[in-house]
Amino acid sequence: MMDMRLGTVEAKFADIIWDNEPLRSREIAAISGKELGWQKTTSHTVLKRLCDKGIFKNEKGMVTSLISREEFYAQQGEKMVEESFEGSLPAFIAAFSKGKKVSKKELAELRAMVEEYDKK
Repeated sequence: MMDMRLGTVEAKFADIIWDNEPLRSREIAAISGKELGWQKTTSHTVLKRLCDKGIFKNEKGMVTSLISREEFYAQQGEKMVEESFEGSLPAFIAAFSKGKKVSKKELAELRAMVEEYDKK
């Protein structure tokens, strides 16, 4: 699988596309100019990089996603668990929640997720 990691600024740019797609590359340049302070050339360079990574496609100036934001971040999460926690989801959750107060609502959401997973 191609490395699809994004830096903070690339992720903000990707969010612009996911939030507004489909849209023309010139519209992306205008939005990124307003929201990120970018020049048109910077927008086009980053767009090409994200297209090369297989996240978006630019066909005749119309930009759409090849992978949804949810799918993208799910893949990133899975990759991080594999690389950093030897594939152990409990180890990831323990590390993530260490020193962080988990609310009752978050615990309920986690329990519901585990129960839903258990049904499958």
